[in-house]
Amino acid sequence: MSQTSSVASPEIVAAPPTSRRWWTLCVVGLAQLMVVLDSTVVNIALPSAQADLGFSNGDRQWIVTAYSLAFGSLLLLGGRLSDLIGRKRTFIIGLIGFAVASALGGAADSFGMLVGARALQGAFGALLAPTALAVLTTTFTIPKERARAFGVFGAIAGAGGAVGLLLGGYLTENFDWRWNLCINVVIAVIAIVGAAIFFSHATRTGPRPKLDIPGTLLVSGALFGLVYGFSNAETDGWDSILTWGTLSAAGVLLVAFVLWQRKAAHPLLPLAIVLDRNRAAAYISILIAGAGMFGIFLFVTYYLQTSLQYSPMQTGVSFLPMIAMLVLAAQLSTNIFVPRFGPKILVPIGMSLGAIGMIYLTHLDLNSVYVLDVLPPLMILGLAMGTIMPASMQTATLGVDGQFAGVASAMVNTSQQVGGSIGTALLNTLAATAATNYVAAHLPATAAVAAQAAVQSYAVAYWWGASFFIVGAIVAALLFRRIGHGISLRH
Repeated sequence: MSQTSSVASPEIVAAPPTSRRWWTLCVVGLAQLMVVLDSTVVNIALPSAQADLGFSNGDRQWIVTAYSLAFGSLLLLGGRLSDLIGRKRTFIIGLIGFAVASALGGAADSFGMLVGARALQGAFGALLAPTALAVLTTTFTIPKERARAFGVFGAIAGAGGAVGLLLGGYLTENFDWRWNLCINVVIAVIAIVGAAIFFSHATRTGPRPKLDIPGTLLVSGALFGLVYGFSNAETDGWDSILTWGTLSAAGVLLVAFVLWQRKAAHPLLPLAIVLDRNRAAAYISILIAGAGMFGIFLFVTYYLQTSLQYSPMQTGVSFLPMIAMLVLAAQLSTNIFVPRFGPKILVPIGMSLGAIGMIYLTHLDLNSVYVLDVLPPLMILGLAMGTIMPASMQTATLGVDGQFAGVASAMVNTSQQVGGSIGTALLNTLAATAATNYVAAHLPATAAVAAQAAVQSYAVAYWWGASFFIVGAIVAALLFRRIGHGISLRH
């Protein structure tokens, strides 16, 4: 299948490259960092927010779930809107909305207000995230520069979660939990000014296409069901009727969406985009890496804080070497290795490194030392993410018509979000079952048994995380084309 989508007109034509494009990259990177880190920065603040607002442990999950539900279900709509009304306008609207929602969350005086603000954050994040990637896709058209830009963007996408842990720990310990939300206002204001100054206006040729409303409703409902179903499985278990009911409904809606896209006059997501072999491989790789990445942050954070008694700030600092390796790998892979070897070689290597890093983590115990036992696997996992994410992101948007750059970019974010939801739900469930079984086999349930049970449960999660990466390596090796067989990353 062709590397470009088949619809030729109308088309959005980006402005010619200017020296401002590197400033554009800075602005896009800032917005992407804000969206990505928000998924972890709030987690650190949850205990303080709970104590302040007085909500229960059962309600606490909704602070996270409200964001992920709105974000995950509206991503494709957000990406398509950026195609229809213009990237600069959509980007600025997304930033303003995200800032307002963050300010409301920071000022929340009740549980309901905080949940509402988080859902609003997710909605505007769904507008902002795909638009940021689409801006990058249409701004950097020279292959060498495109590789460099995607290296930076991929590093930010991969490192944002760890940055969130560090920033969340600092703000919570030294200021107040509300600053974990209010800091977004500061970031957004800087990005709004930058977008207004440096973003170029695109020109449209031909008539403006219409929004595919039935397709939007079908896919938004399907994504909502997927994210909610896996979130519910995490809390209520896999035997819950609600879990399987929403996941089944999501499957039905997804099938209906695909059938509708085949005959829609103005499809939300032309199937040629996702059926292209390279792009399909890229989206699957991002989904699997997303599942593994969320598992890394979740369980290593639990381990450092509950087993080794690290403070939130110490936990954040512990991830810094991982970020450094991720940034290094992202730059090396996009500028040197991907143009030479292609994603068919690089992504399986990254997946294999991810599996090695996860397996390394399985030997952690209550007496482990950070430098010898935690640091090496984190650095290996940083190399893995820096190898997988930029190469996959670049391939996922390569050759897409300008008029569909937004929705193709939204598929990148959707893959990562759904992967994170699947990974978190599956790994949490497996870990909880392992902990319960360990305690049952080592009665009486003393504090020492409970502590050891937690460590054992993390090891089970790491083994399963390693299996995700192994499957990802096989899929990537089989699906990605070799350079010269329908793909060219260097012209």
